[in-house]
Amino acid sequence: MPPSTPPSLLRALASLRISTTPSILTPHHLLRPTLPTTITKITTQNATTARAFSTTPIAQGSWLEPNLLRKNKMMKGRPRVPTGGSTKGTTVVWGDFGLRMCDHGRRISAKHFKMAEDTIKARLRGQKYRLYKRKCCNVGVFISGNEMRMGKGKGSFDHWAARVAANQVIFEIRGVLHEQVIRDAFRLAGNKLPGQYEIITKNDPPVVGITKLENGLTLEDLKRPRKKLPAAAAPVEEAAAPPAAEASSTAPPPS
Repeated sequence: MPPSTPPSLLRALASLRISTTPSILTPHHLLRPTLPTTITKITTQNATTARAFSTTPIAQGSWLEPNLLRKNKMMKGRPRVPTGGSTKGTTVVWGDFGLRMCDHGRRISAKHFKMAEDTIKARLRGQKYRLYKRKCCNVGVFISGNEMRMGKGKGSFDHWAARVAANQVIFEIRGVLHEQVIRDAFRLAGNKLPGQYEIITKNDPPVVGITKLENGLTLEDLKRPRKKLPAAAAPVEEAAAPPAAEASSTAPPPS
């Protein structure tokens, strides 16, 4: 440095230090802190093992209208009836009370679900609660119209619907509410839906088909055969019948 440099500039240069403070021109994506790999592993593991709210698969859309092409025709189908027996979707999981259908399986349209949801919200207006929807409309209904000749395709899209099996829970609710208020809201919602419904709690037993698993009854008891198999009943009959030789020896001699 030339000797003509003022002493004030020398003191200013001597006070400069290399700091870790980010510059104004530093990009924002370089200022974000990097998360450790252990946290990301835990979050991905929880996301894979988390259980969905609904018992029907949803395809990236609202619970009333999935993000599916309406041009793809779907078969009418029937509600799910597991041959081995199942209690899935028949109990309250996240809420305190639930609305469960108690007659038989059917196909319910999105219009009915929306009417039932609006009825519950209107009855509980101003209250603190959370409503869980256990069903999602994922089946398209196609109608060809009235007085149409046979043939010429399946028809055009009409509305979305969901297949609801027997004794499936449709709504669950949890919040700072009185029990009678919740029962009244579910009663009004059940009147808007097709079929018969009942209000259940967390303590109510699960249902297999139309049979409730209560009073010591389990799913394994229902899987047992009600009458004995032919292979198991044959030894019992042989032991009960006496042999033919013994029967002839004990018979009286002919006169």
